[in-house]
Amino acid sequence: MERQTLVSPSLLAADFSNLKADIDMINRSEADWLHCDVMDGVFVPNISFGFPVIEAVHKICKKPLDAHFMIVKPERYIDTAAKAGVSIMTVHQEASLHLHRTIYQIHEAGMMAGVALNPATPVSSLEDIIEDLDLVLLMSVNPGFGGQKFIENTINKTHRLVKMIAESHSNALIEVDGGVNKETAPRLVEAGVDVLVSGSYVFKAEKPEEVIKELKEL
Repeated sequence: MERQTLVSPSLLAADFSNLKADIDMINRSEADWLHCDVMDGVFVPNISFGFPVIEAVHKICKKPLDAHFMIVKPERYIDTAAKAGVSIMTVHQEASLHLHRTIYQIHEAGMMAGVALNPATPVSSLEDIIEDLDLVLLMSVNPGFGGQKFIENTINKTHRLVKMIAESHSNALIEVDGGVNKETAPRLVEAGVDVLVSGSYVFKAEKPEEVIKELKEL
């Protein structure tokens, strides 16, 4: 079966003064998911948005919400996330003391469960949980700010993760977030990435729907 690239544009890069117009564009586009970065100013040095925004977006967005929680103790918000309309809840390996329990609780709440890895965190840290995951999110920049330069080691890291997923017979998808654009996206897909998160490259484009279509066709 041919692999299809999924595209998850990042809400953080949208125009928050005219959010409905950007969500309408996402609904019209071939985007598969909408990526929502939740930051607490503690785990990462920035604050983004919380559940009131997610709930409002959920009401008008026809695509599943792919929520990336860059927060300490994300397990506190599993039920709140599910009630707010999140379909995929991704937590950081570095922020979760009892990761297996957290993944179990995310599944119990009816969501897909993902784990994100910071650039310096090896994929080997997921060896004992990879079979339980629906998604692994590799950060290809340091989390907390948009518009950073792509970290080249992400390609090697993707190769290692592809091997681990195959050997463990896991069904986990590989998602990459950070510096995804026309140069890096084809290389990531070639390396084995399933889901491309892209922020400013999509939302700041003159024709964002065409950019999404191009990423889908990789």
